[in-house]
Amino acid sequence: MGISDDAVEVRARGWRTLAALHGIIEAELERALGASADLSVVEYTVLDALSRQDGWHMRMQQLARATALSPSATTRLVTRLEDRGLLTRILCLDDRRGIYTELTPAGRALYEQAHPIHDETLERTLGEAGEQPELAPVVHALQGSSISA
Repeated sequence: MGISDDAVEVRARGWRTLAALHGIIEAELERALGASADLSVVEYTVLDALSRQDGWHMRMQQLARATALSPSATTRLVTRLEDRGLLTRILCLDDRRGIYTELTPAGRALYEQAHPIHDETLERTLGEAGEQPELAPVVHALQGSSISA
């Protein structure tokens, strides 16, 4: 194995470790948010992204980027959350093709209920993962980056 082969293997190992950590975190968040707030992780991500707008709203394509979903998947997700009374869609006045999405009062209330559960679950899960030798370096890197951010 040459130097470049070693570098490729190191990156691949790092990626596998990051993917494993992501899977653990996502599974725990799915369980906790589903049990306490009847939300999936991606539904929570939509509420979180919209809650950060301070009373403003987001275009659908912005929301798609924030959730890392395709435009069609975002539309389906927004429709589900709208059917639950958590979101509303608004036509853009200066661009009739533009559609904004914003939280309803019920959506904001559910987000406020789910937010501490999300944060507690994330903190606990990262703490537990940090005790596993193969995950500890990635957890440490994540915790170090959040401190300096």
